[in-house]
Amino acid sequence: MHNGKLIKIKINGMEKEIPQNSSISELLSSLNVLDKTMAVAVNMKIVKKDEWDNYKLQNGDKVEALNFVGGG
Repeated sequence: MHNGKLIKIKINGMEKEIPQNSSISELLSSLNVLDKTMAVAVNMKIVKKDEWDNYKLQNGDKVEALNFVGGG
């Protein structure tokens, strides 16, 4: 699991510290947006949803999480 070391990333322009070796799924889950997120780009490259569990974020990564909000 995590070794206690933190890395810094940017998600949607905001700096955040997360545990080293966190996956995209773990990041989105910790932000409570996993079920709302439709697309993720890391350093301007789209990461497919079926790769989120295995894609490990690195120090300095820039993450963009895009979601679609339904109107009412």
